[in-house]
Amino acid sequence: MTDANALSLKKLYSGKVRDLYEIDQQRMLMVASDRLSAFDVILEQPIPDKGKILTSISNFWFEKLKDLIPNHFTGDQVADVVSAEELPLVEGRSVVAKRLKPVAVEAIVRGYLVGSGWKEYQQHGTVCGIALPAGLKEAAKLPEPIFTPSTKAEVGDHDENISFAQCQAIIGEQLAEQVRDVSIQLYKAAVEYAASRGIIIADTKFEFGLDEAGNLTLMDEVLTPDSSRFWPQESYQEGTNPPSFDKQFVRDWLEASGWNKQAPAPIIPQEVITKTAEKYREAALRLFGDC
Repeated sequence: MTDANALSLKKLYSGKVRDLYEIDQQRMLMVASDRLSAFDVILEQPIPDKGKILTSISNFWFEKLKDLIPNHFTGDQVADVVSAEELPLVEGRSVVAKRLKPVAVEAIVRGYLVGSGWKEYQQHGTVCGIALPAGLKEAAKLPEPIFTPSTKAEVGDHDENISFAQCQAIIGEQLAEQVRDVSIQLYKAAVEYAASRGIIIADTKFEFGLDEAGNLTLMDEVLTPDSSRFWPQESYQEGTNPPSFDKQFVRDWLEASGWNKQAPAPIIPQEVITKTAEKYREAALRLFGDC
């Protein structure tokens, strides 16, 4: 399922992966499609059942982390806001969420030296301008998780890493500090649980909104293979980029393809699509034993 245009609800927004529909002024229906976005480009081929798996993983984390920060759930059921005829289109891949004012940065927390962070470290000894100890190897665990915010790009554009000072300039000093602190707290809690399930969470991205009272609220998706880099503990070895069982599998193939990361993306081989779907399911199975 890549689109839910058959819904009678008014569409508010279509993102890289999720579609948002108006229920009323306080609530919306958030639908996770099977679309896959890599390097901020939506790939032509969907990943079978990806939206349902992502929704189950996000729902798990929202529930597990709810004591640390409020989240976007209203408590309403999807079956109460769509017709019986439309329910099969969105069942298992949608939630009824609060309509929030989005915080205008993406909150990224990195616990390991990998990806773009590793490339920057090799050149400058920093990650997003944050100085790190000398002599670290690829995939090394950082002394402490670091907060490396980025801009929120429109569909088709690229997110850009920004400094904490730039983050403060965009959303305000107090809110930036709150977002930073709670993001690191959420990451640490998730890392501890994931480790008990044989998973290393190398890095992740959180998104936040503000409710009518100005309360910071966790929204969108949480700690899924689309928003995080998951590694199996048994394959981890400092000095090499561990094999992942998530979205990174497609990203690695795209990196090796020589693609310039501009739309359109190359056609992904069917075996990579199939393997990616298997990796999403494995992530869910490892985290909570079902998907």
